[in-house]
Amino acid sequence: MFAAIAAAGNGHLVLLLEKNEKLGKKLFITGKGRCNITNAGDMDALFTSVTTNRKFLYSAFYAFDNFQVIDFFNTHGLKTKTERGNRVFPVSDHSSDVIAVLKQALKQAGVKVRLYTEASGLWIEEQKIRGVFLKNGKREECDAVVLATGGFSYQSTGSTGDGYSFAKECGHKIIPAEPSLVPCVTKEPYIKKMQGLSLKNVRVVIRKDKKILFDEFGEMLFTHFGVSGPLILSASSLVGKELKKQNLFMTIDLKPALTKEQLDLRLLRDFEKNKNRQLKNALHGLLPSKMMPVFIELSGIDPDKKINEVTKEERNCLIDLLKAFPMTLTGLRDFDEAIITRGGICVKEVNPSTMESKQISGLYFAGEVLDLDAVTGGFNLQIAWSTGYLAGSSIE
Repeated sequence: MFAAIAAAGNGHLVLLLEKNEKLGKKLFITGKGRCNITNAGDMDALFTSVTTNRKFLYSAFYAFDNFQVIDFFNTHGLKTKTERGNRVFPVSDHSSDVIAVLKQALKQAGVKVRLYTEASGLWIEEQKIRGVFLKNGKREECDAVVLATGGFSYQSTGSTGDGYSFAKECGHKIIPAEPSLVPCVTKEPYIKKMQGLSLKNVRVVIRKDKKILFDEFGEMLFTHFGVSGPLILSASSLVGKELKKQNLFMTIDLKPALTKEQLDLRLLRDFEKNKNRQLKNALHGLLPSKMMPVFIELSGIDPDKKINEVTKEERNCLIDLLKAFPMTLTGLRDFDEAIITRGGICVKEVNPSTMESKQISGLYFAGEVLDLDAVTGGFNLQIAWSTGYLAGSSIE
């Protein structure tokens, strides 16, 4: 949609082919239906948040940056707000309002939209685009094509990897697609006992042997298979490759604002108030109730033990667990739970200044079909807006 708006703004006659029954089907479910449009951080934040091929995006980000995205939507009547982590959302909290703006902009630009129309391949002659072949046996003739078919995640929205096969057929190298921004699977059976428990303001550290691969603060969630939530999704994009090779060790600092010494004083105060209670009934001020049985089990302390009988060594064990609650990551969940796809069309074969193929004249690429991905926070949609704008506006 954004590429079509940009191309039409340059005076071109534009036809947008959409195989679904409506536009923006995947956009509709982004940000849990609220649509995290972009991120209001500075340019450094944009680049450091890109996980794969960030240098390739230099021209795209500067051609149409995050503040231009915000301005585009504001100018078209969509009010926005900035939340924690500089995440930008529509004030209405409805992704449908974002789609409505894009549809209106398409209409104003004179873009012809054809729904229920699936492409089957690219029509190429002498290394130049001639048009698009359609599934119904017909073909559309044109001077340029922007391939913006998305990745391989949320396939029910139409992201079924079509663009990979189209690009491969015309000679482009495809980096194998993998799920990214996806929940992680854990080894320990005790994780399942905490299913549904959400933790806020915790610190997650993921290690490969002694090397730290990920260290961030935020929110996470325990599930029936392992761990999820914003922290874990971002971690998956950074540790996914290593996780394919071997298991990784993860710890949660449940009290990141307190040192071990401060925690010890806090425990002593709590223990003094509850000295005649059993351990299992004395940790409510420190832990969510769903976590307590697992926590005490890992400590190795008898849950029926009276607080006034807990030794200093046992108290230190509780402190260690609070600062480093352990688990083992064994893998990632599949594409049906992934927010985005890692992999795609090799960017070495694409001109970063125009998004045009270096092999096929008149063929442009935009968005997730390219081997580009970032952490959560609006950065992946920014990649879509920036590459879409650059592709559409570069067509001569």
